[in-house]
Amino acid sequence: MAIQGEVATGGNDSSANGALCLHSYWRSSAAYRVRIGLNLKGLKYDIAPVHLVRGGGEQHAPAFAALNPQELVPVLQHGQRMLRQSLAILEYLDEMWPQPPLLPATARERARVRALAQVVACDIHPLNNLRVLQYLERDWGVPQPERDVWVRHWIEGGFRALEALLTDSASTGEFCEGHQPTIADCCLVPQVYNARRFGVDMAAYPLIERIERHCLTLPAFDAARPERQPDAPG
Repeated sequence: MAIQGEVATGGNDSSANGALCLHSYWRSSAAYRVRIGLNLKGLKYDIAPVHLVRGGGEQHAPAFAALNPQELVPVLQHGQRMLRQSLAILEYLDEMWPQPPLLPATARERARVRALAQVVACDIHPLNNLRVLQYLERDWGVPQPERDVWVRHWIEGGFRALEALLTDSASTGEFCEGHQPTIADCCLVPQVYNARRFGVDMAAYPLIERIERHCLTLPAFDAARPERQPDAPG
């Protein structure tokens, strides 16, 4: 059942091309990225909650598997279109609704933003998402404390690299690239949320923390927080 999204921060109208519905889980960092992007674009959307744990995981039900054979969230439904993979969805939003842009103007800047986003989405997050942790528990019998060490190890290694990339570039501004939020920030903020959830000491990454703090002052980021979602526990 779809639940009306909570925020539209601008004047974009998706109705001409069909309604937008995001299949999401409140604590999924990949879905969190897309919520930020939708909010930055000022788009109205509904949320169709997919509980990733209850009953073995609603993402494995045949009805959802028909939407995404990978059995992962997010899935963005735009009219009759089904869009999968968070970075692809964010770039789709940018092409369909160019203002405000989620990618900068020049090829060099776009390459840097995509690289920063992929440090999170391709290198850090996949090693720590729910299906990996469930596999470690179910098939290898890895206890919770050791699983948490696993998560922190990969986040900390990725954040060390990300902090260096941000520190070493004059392009870093209030956001990962300059003074407008991009897909890099859409990826960074949810990963910091995950880091804190697993006890990563964020004091070691002052620039990442500073960018995250600034992002969360914007309504689009604030409204996308996990605890503000309609399917978050009461």
